[in-house]
Amino acid sequence: MTDQAHSKLDAKQLELLLRRLKKTKAPTAASSVDTIPLADRSQPLPLSWAQARLWFIDQLDHDASKAYHLPLALRLDGALDAAALIAALNRIVARHESLRTVFRLDDGEPVAQLLPADSGFALQIVDLATLGDEAQRAEIERLAAQEAVAPFDLAQGPLCRGQLLVLGADSHVLLITQHHIVSDGWSQGVFIAEVRALYHAFSQGEDDPLPALPIQYGDFAVWQRQALQGDDLLQQADFWRSYLDGAPAVLNLPFDRARPAVQTHRGGTLPFTVPEAIAAELRTFAQRNKSTVFMALLAAWGLLLSRLSGEQDVVVGSPLAGRDRSELQGLIGFFANTLALRLRIEPDWTVAQLLQAVRDSAMQAFAHQALPFEQVVDAVKPVRSLSYSPIFQVMLAFNNTPDGGDEELQGIRFSAIEQLRDTSHFELMLNLTDSGDKLSGALTYNADLFDAVTVARFAEYLQTLLAAVLRGDEQPLSTLEILSTAERHTLLADWNATAYAYPRDSGLVSLFEAHVEATPAAAAVVSGDVVWSYAELNTRANVLAHTLIGAGVLPGQVVALSLPRSAELVLAELAILKAGGIYLPLDAVLPGERQASMLA
Repeated sequence: MTDQAHSKLDAKQLELLLRRLKKTKAPTAASSVDTIPLADRSQPLPLSWAQARLWFIDQLDHDASKAYHLPLALRLDGALDAAALIAALNRIVARHESLRTVFRLDDGEPVAQLLPADSGFALQIVDLATLGDEAQRAEIERLAAQEAVAPFDLAQGPLCRGQLLVLGADSHVLLITQHHIVSDGWSQGVFIAEVRALYHAFSQGEDDPLPALPIQYGDFAVWQRQALQGDDLLQQADFWRSYLDGAPAVLNLPFDRARPAVQTHRGGTLPFTVPEAIAAELRTFAQRNKSTVFMALLAAWGLLLSRLSGEQDVVVGSPLAGRDRSELQGLIGFFANTLALRLRIEPDWTVAQLLQAVRDSAMQAFAHQALPFEQVVDAVKPVRSLSYSPIFQVMLAFNNTPDGGDEELQGIRFSAIEQLRDTSHFELMLNLTDSGDKLSGALTYNADLFDAVTVARFAEYLQTLLAAVLRGDEQPLSTLEILSTAERHTLLADWNATAYAYPRDSGLVSLFEAHVEATPAAAAVVSGDVVWSYAELNTRANVLAHTLIGAGVLPGQVVALSLPRSAELVLAELAILKAGGIYLPLDAVLPGERQASMLA
């Protein structure tokens, strides 16, 4: 579909098309088959492309693998049938091969091996019933945090485990942790739904009510490896090479600390909510411009990243469910794919022009989502570094699929407990869910790069920018504010209140010499191991000033000065002033032509 055709779609049509594109791959020889065939189990099962990446990360840095843990916490209120719950968990492990898969080397290559169907779910029961309310809450938080980061052994398994915390006769918390290599966000929803269904049946003495799965994850992995070949693979790879050609390899944001030589995954989370009024206006804005809420958010997020980095070319990652075929909908496994969305931002564009450009770019990318991200990286061959992720380092995740909410079954109320992550896959990620009124979620960040206060400031910028964008489609981007009224006042007034009373009839040299008389022994200059008092600095400056005068420096004469930041630089500046001259600082790293023009 051409860009011109895109522009003729209204917002509702575009939303439907976008959802279809998210679920539809480019046609291939393999995808023309009605269903994914069952794999030959007499041969070693390969890893999917996404699994291979996580396996490699684990081999490279086992500690970094903790960033790919998927924790889940459920509160169970009511008279729990523990035996029925354990039977439900065991049945899920037997039902989904992915949850009893381990990854071992076969002839030097990683392969997936299945543990027996009766392996059972690795569940630990912890009794907290004797603790008081406050002690219970503290212990739940401690155990949840500990459970979420406890290491997995990919070769030995299990790669899905849990703890049942007994708070009382009618109160429990179920902690579940899965490694991303066998699960994803969608899979967590499948897991919860199946726990509810199986518990409901087993607690009443009924049989497993769930339909048989048409395939298993291993079948998908084999099929995926064969799906894109020949011309189809070349066409997909050619698109991504062209789409990302010339894009910056790395986005440099205003970090609080420099990137380490090897990327870390210590993270922090800041809750973020777009208020109902702004969210409603955002939906109207997107519809008016024949776009979607996701694209409107992507435009604002990209514009903020552009402002923070000074770049006009920004690449943002966005996750996709990867469940493009009906037989994948009910499987637990790592199907999620990540799409690289390139945003070009010109300051003289209007808001409407930015959204149109974002929309066109996103539609192109969605139409070529068949290639797994791992193969996109192989095709594009970006500059690689252990210090940052390839192609993009910032993400936007948007979920507009309503969740199932709380549910009561057989006297048990299942409700999800929100957990804040202390790991981060990427340097900065905006994760939002459209609940129908407000947009809520969080900013997740790499805590080795950013302080919490910095990310909180970014959140304020985004809120201010969203409100500014909505004031008019024809506003030039260069006029949009990101500073709140309070921060603008701080920068322009509070931090600029530098007025200081001093004798206006005295020059800098006289003021300095008066300070020498008042505090001769106080430290005036500290540079590394060098510490000069005011008296010592004054003596040295006097000696150098006389040398300059002897060399011909006259009052009002410009003296060029090229020294690194040091005690000697301060000495030279003071000496020139004492000699009556005017110092002209020259940076040695400037091109020769620039230095010559400054001296002319």
